[in-house]
Amino acid sequence: MSSTLVIIIFILGYIAIAMEHPLKINKAASALVTGVLCWTIYILNSIDVHLVSEELLKELGDIASILFFLLGAMTIVELIDSHNGFNLITQKITTKSKRHLLFIVSLITFFLSALLDNLTTAIVMTSLCSKLLSDKKDRLWFAGMIIIAANAGGAWSPLGDVTTTMLWIGGQITAMNIIKTLILPSIAVCLVPMLIIGHKFRGQKFAKYADSNPSKAERKDERIILLFGIGFLLFVPVFKTVTHLPPFMGMLLALGLIWIITTFIHKNKLPEEVEKLTVARALQKVDTPSILFFLGILLAVSAMQHIGVLGSVADFLTSYLKNDYLIGIALGLLSALVDNVPLVAATQGMYDLSVYPTDHYFWEFIALTTGTGGSAIIIGSAAGVAVMGIEEVSFGWYLKKITWLALMGFAAGILIFMLQHAR
Repeated sequence: MSSTLVIIIFILGYIAIAMEHPLKINKAASALVTGVLCWTIYILNSIDVHLVSEELLKELGDIASILFFLLGAMTIVELIDSHNGFNLITQKITTKSKRHLLFIVSLITFFLSALLDNLTTAIVMTSLCSKLLSDKKDRLWFAGMIIIAANAGGAWSPLGDVTTTMLWIGGQITAMNIIKTLILPSIAVCLVPMLIIGHKFRGQKFAKYADSNPSKAERKDERIILLFGIGFLLFVPVFKTVTHLPPFMGMLLALGLIWIITTFIHKNKLPEEVEKLTVARALQKVDTPSILFFLGILLAVSAMQHIGVLGSVADFLTSYLKNDYLIGIALGLLSALVDNVPLVAATQGMYDLSVYPTDHYFWEFIALTTGTGGSAIIIGSAAGVAVMGIEEVSFGWYLKKITWLALMGFAAGILIFMLQHAR
């Protein structure tokens, strides 16, 4: 009974999020109510309330690690933006063609997300496009492509997506093999939507970015903040690999270090000049409702996981599909509706390494589908949630304009993967 009620509330919450604009209810409010109600039903129908409380606190710890990571990355990007650091990059982009710009942005996003991760890359590239494009409609199309490219780029790298990292740490895949196996399918996931959207922009131009003509001192500050900001973001996966601490620890260290650097840079300036350039101001500009929205969604999904809904879904898929590829496709599409992390965790628990040994094609296929399937719906991935907050992309617009493109890429990636493993 409790499982059914949680599923109903989750579906209603999902509908409220999708109907955000007609209902005029912020998606963060709907997500928070959904998440809290799911856990409330779980604990009220549980025999051991203390156990449920402990489970909630553990889940909150995992969720907080993602939220702190998101907060740190968004603050660093805001700080670069407030110092006009992105000007140094936009000046290097000489093309006036929207189509060529889309290709450049998509390819940079694809490869950068493999080095950083898809969430951080999506934040950086969306912020960059907001400096290049003045037309809101253009920025929405670019935002959709950035989500697809970031998720595709993250899938083939052990550092690029949290699910690929989970499989790597769990011993289901090895780093070099996943790169070698998934690079071509991931390119296909990105390439197909990029070419279709590129055709839409064929022949269209955009106004060249106008430089604000900063002083020599301001230009120096721009360069320092940009180099340290991007450098610290690149440092985060290295810190994780070396220390084995969660990624959010590296991000918090990066934020603290750049905070110190900005303090020294501006220590001799007038308070009114420094006010808009501080980390404190950058924190105020971060989209807090999007972070709360992410909190609510992850709370709801974690409740479904503990009640056993996700495990039951995985069991159902195994029992009725009885095909590795069909199971992978189903999990990939399901990851657009619920978080791919608990789905992959459930899959790791269900299938033993004695059945599917390290680097078996099943694990590689799971990494591909769950990493890229989330692009089908804007809240199906962390990158999508972040971009949704930055550019205020509506659920309905994305569903209408981008979902079918993401599914085309998803299908292309699967086809390439199957051709690679054709016997």
